[in-house]
Amino acid sequence: MGKLYLVPTPIGNLEDMTFRAIKVLKEVDLILAEDTRTSAKLLKHFEIGTQMHSHHMHNEHQTIEHILQKLEQGQHIALISDAGTPAISDPGFLLTRACVDKNIAVECLPGATAFVPALVNSGLPNDKFVFEGFLPDKKGRQTRFLALQEENRTMIFYVSPHKLLKTLADFVSYFGSDRPVSVSRELTKLHEETVRGTAEEVLKYFENKPAKGEIVVIVGGKIKIKKEKNES
Repeated sequence: MGKLYLVPTPIGNLEDMTFRAIKVLKEVDLILAEDTRTSAKLLKHFEIGTQMHSHHMHNEHQTIEHILQKLEQGQHIALISDAGTPAISDPGFLLTRACVDKNIAVECLPGATAFVPALVNSGLPNDKFVFEGFLPDKKGRQTRFLALQEENRTMIFYVSPHKLLKTLADFVSYFGSDRPVSVSRELTKLHEETVRGTAEEVLKYFENKPAKGEIVVIVGGKIKIKKEKNES
């Protein structure tokens, strides 16, 4: 029986690639990549010559059975995404679950994940947090915000640049203008930037300076106000 390796790749800075990740990618029989064109640049940089196949959200349902057969025949396979850890808002969950159901060994290497540095760097409480990933575009968006209005843990969102202003405006509407927000973009890259403030302050900042690149938004949870007991 083979093994499935979930291998994180850098989210921007190639120096964040681990020695272990390079070793695994060189030793496995096959690499499954979200976008083979993107991953080809990474493999070339680290002189990794392993065969690569495409595995992304549009074909993962069709390819899983074929991959399972290879694993059951004893092949070792690595799964990578375009950036970061597989299965975190990227393909990987369905294949991992299928391997677990088939008692095929799965090993996830530690490595780059965009939301971790954004959360730690935000200055907001990180002892308890909830990862929301990408919000629904239209259907279910309002329902999701209403469900999160009472959330008291720090919340983490992935947001595309062209939806940032709309999302920040939604934070003001649903969470209040004074809710603390931290926006990190282009993490580990040359133009890395983190903007912190209230939802209203951060919204005004990006109204005057349109955001580019990959974005992670951290939002403080609702603060519970303790009611004092009246002493008679």
